[in-house]
Amino acid sequence: MMNALSYDYRIEEEPRYEIIGGEKIYMAASPNPDHNTIVGQLFIIFGNYLNLKQNGTAIFADVDVHLPDGDVFRPDFYVVKNLNIVQRKKAVYGVPDLVVEVLSPSTAKKDFGAKKDSYEKHGVKEYWIVNPKDKSIQVYLLVEGKLQLDYIYQIYSDDDLEILEDKERAAIKYEIPVSIFDDLIVDVRKIFRWWNEPA
Repeated sequence: MMNALSYDYRIEEEPRYEIIGGEKIYMAASPNPDHNTIVGQLFIIFGNYLNLKQNGTAIFADVDVHLPDGDVFRPDFYVVKNLNIVQRKKAVYGVPDLVVEVLSPSTAKKDFGAKKDSYEKHGVKEYWIVNPKDKSIQVYLLVEGKLQLDYIYQIYSDDDLEILEDKERAAIKYEIPVSIFDDLIVDVRKIFRWWNEPA
């Protein structure tokens, strides 16, 4: 069992897959543009912050995460805080600090089920599930060893906002305080900004 994160090369000789509970699970086709846009926005936001602070690195684009019990995942996006143990190669061995998965019809069951359970077991401190369909982000925080839902951040249409009462509109939160950093706040509107701009 490795306690620190490190990278190793892995040669791709077959279709993309993950390993859950010792079983090889083949992944769906390549992500669609909406999916990639969300991940790209996350990379820009976190990457700019991490470059400035020099206290971690942001990773995406099919880099495997090998967890200590043998599970292997390809998160859509994740953050590793310990720069001293990061070497950019083909895979990460260890536990990221923050993981983001972007939902699709073929991945939702895993993202809410086996993946969430495995991230919880291994001590991932923060887990985001992004739903492009309803423009929402469910943020789970590790509390006493359990990933507990902290809040659902969502973009509302003008029609939806009109239906809400004043008190409900006032209670809407758009800024996500990232728990693994003391001074990073992510505006959910920036993650979905392509959906909010005029055509």
